[in-house]
Amino acid sequence: MGPPLTKTTDGFEVQFGANHLGHFALTGLLLETLKNTTNARVIVVGSAVERFGKIDFENLNAEHQYNPMNAYGQSKLANMLFCYELGRHLQTSGSDVLVAASHPGWTATNLQVHSASTRFLNPLFSQTPDRGALPTLYAATAPDVQNGDFFEPNGFLEMRGSPKRVKSSRASHDLELAKKLWSVSETMTGITYLW
Repeated sequence: MGPPLTKTTDGFEVQFGANHLGHFALTGLLLETLKNTTNARVIVVGSAVERFGKIDFENLNAEHQYNPMNAYGQSKLANMLFCYELGRHLQTSGSDVLVAASHPGWTATNLQVHSASTRFLNPLFSQTPDRGALPTLYAATAPDVQNGDFFEPNGFLEMRGSPKRVKSSRASHDLELAKKLWSVSETMTGITYLW
């Protein structure tokens, strides 16, 4: 989260590459296995920061300018767009693979290595990694989870607490934005999903 401008070995801005494109590619490569596995689920790890994210198709790899937190927000909005678009594709194709998302809240991990202020505030606001894993574990295992659900901590500003079902940003439900991101992601990764 928020590193200096860094590129993946494939030349992608590291946050967009790691947080979105890597998961897009891996899920695409595992698609047939997922579709042939009983009770399979894909859980996308999002962030509350997606609410502030914007997809800049002209600057996905920070070719023109780079703001570390804007890039992080973009990658997290991309996560949510992918979650919902994947769920729609799977349902339309008749698959029962469930797709949901989670947000771990403010969790004290090495995610904050590039932010001294965030590390300083960890003792006041963060939760332990095992508590931060709860929304993802809930999304992956709870019997009441449905396609398109999003879980995050139920405490103050969704920073910590027990998992609760919430609604993500309006932008994350933008069908045209999701379709465009999907097409661009297939081009960038070379992974084409076959329905």
